[in-house]
Amino acid sequence: MHPEMPTPYEQGNQNQTTLHSECIAFYEQLAQRFPQVLRFEQIGTSDGGVPIHAGVVSADGVFDRHLIKAQGRPVFFNNNGIHPGEPEGVDACMAIVRDLCFDADKLAALGTTVLLFVPLYNVDGALNRANTSRVNQDGPEQFGFRGNSRHLDLNRDFIKCDTLNAQLFNQLVSTWDPDVMVDTHTSNGADYPYTMTLIHTQADKLGYGLGPFLRDTMLPHIYAQMAAKGWPTCPYVNPVHDTPDDGIAEFLEVPRFSTGFAALHHVIGFMPETHMLKPFKDRYESMRALLDVTMAFTTAHGERIIKLRADAREQAANASEWTVNWKMDEANPSTFRFNGYAAKRSPSLLGNYQRLSYDRTQPWEKDIAYYNSFVPAATVRAPKGYIVPQAWREAIERLKWNGVEMAPFDEAATIEAQYYHIVSVTSRPNAYEGHLYHDAVELEARTGSFTVQAGDWFIPLKQHNARYAVETLEPLGHDSFFRWGFFNSVLEKKEAYSDYVFEDLALDMLETEPELKAKFDAWKAANPALLSQQDAVLGFIFEHGQRHAEPEWRRYPVLSVF
Repeated sequence: MHPEMPTPYEQGNQNQTTLHSECIAFYEQLAQRFPQVLRFEQIGTSDGGVPIHAGVVSADGVFDRHLIKAQGRPVFFNNNGIHPGEPEGVDACMAIVRDLCFDADKLAALGTTVLLFVPLYNVDGALNRANTSRVNQDGPEQFGFRGNSRHLDLNRDFIKCDTLNAQLFNQLVSTWDPDVMVDTHTSNGADYPYTMTLIHTQADKLGYGLGPFLRDTMLPHIYAQMAAKGWPTCPYVNPVHDTPDDGIAEFLEVPRFSTGFAALHHVIGFMPETHMLKPFKDRYESMRALLDVTMAFTTAHGERIIKLRADAREQAANASEWTVNWKMDEANPSTFRFNGYAAKRSPSLLGNYQRLSYDRTQPWEKDIAYYNSFVPAATVRAPKGYIVPQAWREAIERLKWNGVEMAPFDEAATIEAQYYHIVSVTSRPNAYEGHLYHDAVELEARTGSFTVQAGDWFIPLKQHNARYAVETLEPLGHDSFFRWGFFNSVLEKKEAYSDYVFEDLALDMLETEPELKAKFDAWKAANPALLSQQDAVLGFIFEHGQRHAEPEWRRYPVLSVF
C-alpha cells in the first residue's frame, strides 16, 4: 500500500471491492499527477450509456500506439470486470498501476513494455451492485452483476458483438494488437486447496510456434513463479466427470470467450480463475501475483513473443488448409500432480438422490489425468479469398472492426467460386446469449458461376488477419457467424404452393426431371409411413425439384475463390 494513494480495497477490511465511481476517480487522479506515466481516457460507451475507460502505462511517456508498434515494443493487456461479481482483478490492477506511478524501480523494470488496461469492462453490471447473485462465493461484501444492461454475458459476446462493449473490445484489440492478454475472473465448481487456477489459450489451437512456446516455456515459468510467491497454481479445474479425482480437461476456449477471441489475433491469452470458496483477500493477493508474474514474463521475453506472433501470422497467411473446429484427444491424456479434497456422497435431505460434498479434513495429492491435447475436428482447404456480398453488412462490420483487409469490387463481374449448400442445421431449443446457436451443421461444397456486384467485398487470405476471417466465415468454425445466426434467412424458403394445384405439377415434374424421380423413389422406400401425409409428399417434391427451385435457399452466401 502506498501512503499517499491507497486503493479503496487497501483502505477497507480486505473484503470490499471498489465502486465504479471510486475506480474511475482513482485513475483520473493518478493520470493528473503522473501524466508522463499514465494516460487514462474514455474510449466508448456501454449499452446502458455508461462511459468505458482504458489506460496506458509507459515508462518513457510514449502513449501513441502507432509509434509503440513501430518501435516493436511489447504490449501487455489486462482486462478486468467483465464479470463484475468477480472483481479481484479490478482492485489488483488499481494497485499495480499506482505502484508503477509512484515506484521508480518498478516503472523502470517495465522497460519498453507498455501496459494497456481496461479497469472495468462491464460497467453496466458493475453498477448493478448487491451481494446475492454469486451463490457460492466467499466475499466481497458487495459486488456487481454478471449480465450487462441487455442481460448479456460479455464473455460470450466477442464474435456476435451484440453489445457496444464487445464492438469496442474488438476494435481495441485489433488496433492495439497486444502480445499477451490477461482477463481476470473468479471460478466456480469443485472444491480444492488452490486459490488460483488458470485457463490459457489452448496451445494446439494457438498453433505455429506460439503454442509450443506457451506450453513448454511460458506456462512452466508461471507455475513455478506463482508457487515461489506462495500461490501454487493449477490448470482450471474442469473435471471430466463429477470430481477432479478422475481427471480434468483443458478448457477449449472458443472465440466467444476473451482468450479464444484473442487467439484469432495470435495473442497469448490467460483467464486466471481464483477459487470462489477462498477469502476475497486471498483471491486478491493471488491475482496481484499472477498479473505481476505474467507482465514480468512479457517484459523479459517480449522480443521473442513479438517474433513468434509475426511468424504465426506469416504462416497463417500462407496456409494451405485450416482447422476450424477442435476436439479433445481423449486417448492421449498427460498427467498433473494435483492437490484435492476427498469427495463424499451422502443422501440428500432435499430429495431421493446422493449429493456431493468435499471433506477438507481429508486432503490428497496424486497424479491425475490431464486432457490437454486437442486434435482437428473439422479442416477446410484454404481459398485465395472470400467474397462477402454487401447485403450481409453485420458480417462486414465485424470483419472491419477486427482489421481484416478487404476491398470492394469496382464493377459487376462474373466469377467461378465454391459455395456451401446447407444440408442440415440443428439449433438450440432455447435462447443462448440472445441467439438460437447452431450446434450441428452439415454442409455440401459445390461450385457455380456467380455475378458479384460493385460494392461486394473481396477478402484475400494473404494477410495478417486471415485467422479471424477464416474462423468466422467458415460455417463449421466453433463460433462462426453462421453458427450465431447471422445468415439464418437463407434457411427459409420464400415461396409456397397450393396443394390442389401442385398435385398435377408434381406429377409432371417427376416425369420431366429424372434426378428428382430417383430421389423421390428412394425417399418413398425409406419413409413408407409418410406416404399418407400430403404435406410430406408434396413438400419433398417441391423442395428437391428444379422447376420451382430457389437458388438462394440453403445456399451460404459467402463464396470461396480458389
